[in-house]
Amino acid sequence: MGLKAEEISKLIKQQIEGFSSELIVDEVGTVSYVGDGIARAYGLENAMAGELLEFSNGIYGMAQNLETNDVGIIILGHFDGIVEGDTVKRTGRIMEVPVGEAMIGRVVNSLGQPVDGMGEINTTKTRPVENPAPGVMDRQSVFEPLQTGIKAIDALVPVGRGQRELVIGDRKTGKTSLCIDTIINQKGKDTICIYVAIGQKESTVRSQTEILKKHGAMDYTIVLTASASQPAPLLYIAPYAGLAMAEEFMYAGKHVLIIFDDLTKQAAAYRELSLLLRRPPGREAYPGDVFYLHSRMLERAAKLNDKLGGGSITALPIVETQAGDISAYIPTNVISITDGQIFLESDLFHSGVRPAIAAGLSVSRVGGAAQIKAMKKVSGTLRLDLASFRELEAFTQFGSDLDAATQAKLNRGHRTVEVLKQGLHEVISVEKQVLIFYALTHGLLDTVRANELGRFEREFYDYIDNQQQDIILEINETKGLPDSEKLDAVINEFKDNFFTSIVESDSAAYIPETT
Repeated sequence: MGLKAEEISKLIKQQIEGFSSELIVDEVGTVSYVGDGIARAYGLENAMAGELLEFSNGIYGMAQNLETNDVGIIILGHFDGIVEGDTVKRTGRIMEVPVGEAMIGRVVNSLGQPVDGMGEINTTKTRPVENPAPGVMDRQSVFEPLQTGIKAIDALVPVGRGQRELVIGDRKTGKTSLCIDTIINQKGKDTICIYVAIGQKESTVRSQTEILKKHGAMDYTIVLTASASQPAPLLYIAPYAGLAMAEEFMYAGKHVLIIFDDLTKQAAAYRELSLLLRRPPGREAYPGDVFYLHSRMLERAAKLNDKLGGGSITALPIVETQAGDISAYIPTNVISITDGQIFLESDLFHSGVRPAIAAGLSVSRVGGAAQIKAMKKVSGTLRLDLASFRELEAFTQFGSDLDAATQAKLNRGHRTVEVLKQGLHEVISVEKQVLIFYALTHGLLDTVRANELGRFEREFYDYIDNQQQDIILEINETKGLPDSEKLDAVINEFKDNFFTSIVESDSAAYIPETT
C-alpha cells in the first residue's frame, strides 16, 4: 500500500529538521619516508611540536621535527605496517598518558598501556608527557628525609623528599638493587613509587617485578617498562611518561619516588632518533640538546610549597659509566643537574663491600636537612672516619710497626666498613640504624671482632625488637637521641649476653676490655 502525500511531506520535513550541515575537517598528510622508528610526512603545515599524529593503520606518532617541506615523526610502536604513501592525520592533542590511582600495582609501557595481562586500567585521567617544571616560588626547601633503609646512604649521603640524587657506577655494581631496596623500604611510609625500566631485557624487568611483589611493594608501585626490544621512540619517551604519572600524585599533595633505570640508554635512544631525523651531531655524536633532554626532565622533581599541597617527587636517576669514568659526557651532564650522587665502585663491589658506595666520591647537596636529629648526631664523624681510614689503610700496607693511635684508627675503620655492609633486600629502619651507629661511634663495638660484627648486628636488632621496643618508639616520636646512659646500658647488656653465648664456641670472638 503506497504512502499518502501528507505522510511523505511529514517525513521530508523531519529529515530537513534533523539535517546537520556540520563540516568535519581533518588535516591529513602523506608519508614520504618510513624506517627505523621514524617517518617523514608532507601536508601537515599546522602540526604542533610534540603533537600526537595517527597513521592510517591506527599506530600513533609524535611530531618531532617541524621543517619547511615536511614533518619528522617518531613512531610510537612497531612501524612494520606503515608504508610510503600512507595517510597520517593530526589529532590536535599533545602526547599524553593515562594517570591516576588505578595505575598503582600495574606494569605498563611508555604509552601507559598495561603489559601485565591483568586487563584494562580503569582511569579516564590523562596528563601530557611534557610539562613545565614548578617555578622557584612554587617550591620549598627539602627538609623531610626519604629513608632508603640502606645504612651507607641514610648516614653518609642522605636523600630528602623532593631531591634528585644520581646513582652512578659501572655495569653490575648494584645500582638497580640499591633502588629496588629503596622502593621496598617505602612500605607503610605513604610514598608512591614509580620504577621506569629503560632498555632492559624483559626477563630482567619481570624478575624485578617479582621481587617487589614478594616484599609487598607492588601495592604502592607502578612499573613502567620500555624494553630493549622496543623501538627507540618508546625508550626516549618512557621517563617523561613516568614523570607525568608522578606529577598527578605530587599535585594531589602526595609523595612520590621515581627511579629512571637508566638514563644512559635513554640518551642513546635519543641520539639514534636525532641522527635519523638528520639533526646535527655534536660531542660523541649526541645532539646539542642532550643536556636539555635530561635537565627539563629532572627539574620536574620538586618539593612543592604548602599552598600547592606540599607534595613531592624524589628522583633517583641511574647512569652507567665505562671503567669508572665519571668525566664522560652523559655522566657529567647529569651530575651537574642533580643534587648529589651515589657513586658505586666495582673494586669495592668485587672485594665484598656491598653496597659498594665510595664515600669519597659520593655526596648529597642536601645533607643534614634530609636526616632526623638522632641520625645527624651519630653519623656526623662517619664520613671523615671512613675517608681517613682509607688513606691510612693505603699508607700502612707497607709498614708493620704502628703506634697505638694509628692502630686504634685502623681498627675503628675496619669496624665502620663492616657495619656499613648490608645484605640484598635487607632494609633496616632508621631507628635501628641510629642505635648501631651510636654503638660504633662511641667505641662500644671496639671490643667485638670485625668478622663477628654481622652476627652481632643481626642479634642486636632481634634483641631490640623483643626487649627494648620503647627505645625504638622514643626515637620515632622525638626524632632525637635517647639519654646516652640509657643507650650505653642497653648496648652493654646485650654485649655481655652476646659474648656469653659465643665464648664457649669461639674464644677469639671478642677482645677483652682493656683498662
